[in-house]
Amino acid sequence: MDAVWMLPVLLVLPLLLWTSSTFVFYFKKCFYVAYMMLLAVISIPICILKSGGRDIENMRVIRFMVHHVKYFLGLRYQVSGWEHLQTDGPYVIISNHQSSLDVLGMMEILPDRCTMIAKKELIWAGTVGMICWLGGIVFINRQKTSDAKNVMSDAAKTMLADKIRLWVFPEGTRNQNGGLLPFKKGAFHLAIQAQVPIIPIVFSSYSNFYLRKEKEFKSGSITLKILPKIETKGLTADDVTTLSEQSFGIMRSAFLEISGQTVQSNGPSTH
Repeated sequence: MDAVWMLPVLLVLPLLLWTSSTFVFYFKKCFYVAYMMLLAVISIPICILKSGGRDIENMRVIRFMVHHVKYFLGLRYQVSGWEHLQTDGPYVIISNHQSSLDVLGMMEILPDRCTMIAKKELIWAGTVGMICWLGGIVFINRQKTSDAKNVMSDAAKTMLADKIRLWVFPEGTRNQNGGLLPFKKGAFHLAIQAQVPIIPIVFSSYSNFYLRKEKEFKSGSITLKILPKIETKGLTADDVTTLSEQSFGIMRSAFLEISGQTVQSNGPSTH
């Protein structure tokens, strides 16, 4: 009897995937979330057995487990500038942030001993939150500036003591408006305080395959451009704004280049 009820579903599903872009959008989104949670379930015991608990080395496990997900979603990545990641010691990576799909791009190029800074709400995202905690991800409270500053200060000390790298999204939130949002200053304070270089990485626009408002999620290609590092040695807190504006300018230019489009500047942050 169950098989009889399943037959119409199996027949209708391919039809909807073929004819309805809205159905494809929600199907892919639901699959992505559910599959990432399943991968987290598998990865959690592996990380605990491998490292005994919370450890940045667990990011190797996460990177390995997530690397193939792009194929199920019909995504391809083209990476340029690999040589700029061949930098010894700690550094801060900054990149633009368009959607949760950015995680797949991160896992495509994530260096060893690198984790990320993320909003604290992520820790409550079920098994995904748990695996993020095990991977040493640094959680910040974006609603409390003083708490965020303290976390960044502690992160700078940890970078130097443990020789780790940190990935930060300086826009502070997801943005699919066709450009870059003004940069928040946390990543630049972090890099200057630790006196480590910044490596900008730019994701090309997702608009050719992923449109949230229009409910479209097609197969597509993403270009990742790794830009030359920006040194911070000798800089002080007084240089944060200049450093932020410099980074914004070169990343916006790279975004326009690899996205093949012209967008109106949102302007760098001035506060």
